[in-house]
Amino acid sequence: MSIRKWNDYRWQLIYGAHQEPNVHMALDQQITEEVNLGIRLPTLRIWEWDSSAVVLGRFQSVKNEVNKLYADKYNLKIVRRITGGGAMFIEPGNTITYSLSIPKELILDLTFQESYKFLDSWVVDSFRELGVPVKYKPLNDIESENGKKIGGSAQARLSKAILHHTTIAYSIDQEKMAKVLRISKEKISDKGIESANKRVDNTTLTSTGLSRLEFIKNMINHFSKMCHVEKIELDKKTINLAKKISREKFSTESWINIVP
Repeated sequence: MSIRKWNDYRWQLIYGAHQEPNVHMALDQQITEEVNLGIRLPTLRIWEWDSSAVVLGRFQSVKNEVNKLYADKYNLKIVRRITGGGAMFIEPGNTITYSLSIPKELILDLTFQESYKFLDSWVVDSFRELGVPVKYKPLNDIESENGKKIGGSAQARLSKAILHHTTIAYSIDQEKMAKVLRISKEKISDKGIESANKRVDNTTLTSTGLSRLEFIKNMINHFSKMCHVEKIELDKKTINLAKKISREKFSTESWINIVP
């Protein structure tokens, strides 16, 4: 039986507390595993960062993706998530990042590509409500009307649950990002662009005059109209377990450098 309706589920919303980058990585793993075990409701988590970071995809190499000289200069922590996809350049307040930890049944009859579009569609719609003309671009991008990327998604799949997360540029320092991230010549050529900092549109959201918080509030309002959602706080047990996972896995050199 296929279920593709958001309102077939009761949801939890986690938003508010600032977390260390590696604790965010651990929370994504932990919460999705709990949804996989059926001991946690489907969860929307909107991230707030307490420090700057470069977040690598599961299969990326530090040396291939990061200019460590500039990462150190700008005090950026290098961390690795459990999902695939490309590197994220994060400074507190410059992006909007969210995770969906969902039962696999929600997208059971969708292809891999269709699932990305489906799970980001509500955000595209919420931005359009605010007069921002964004669109979805396969496989996993959100673009501005001028064809520049403003957001990207990645997924990890467990036996009964899926982690889907998306990062959207709000006011990224493009010059700094271009120094920190190594963008391959092949990728730049594929995009038909001249430099790394032209790949990401840094003005689509800020040009509206709306704050980052106003965009987040509208996302939450839009999501709340789609389904029943209850905002919860991270309990002490959950956050302590996430910190333990962070120490024992995500903060270790063996995990960060797992790809040569």
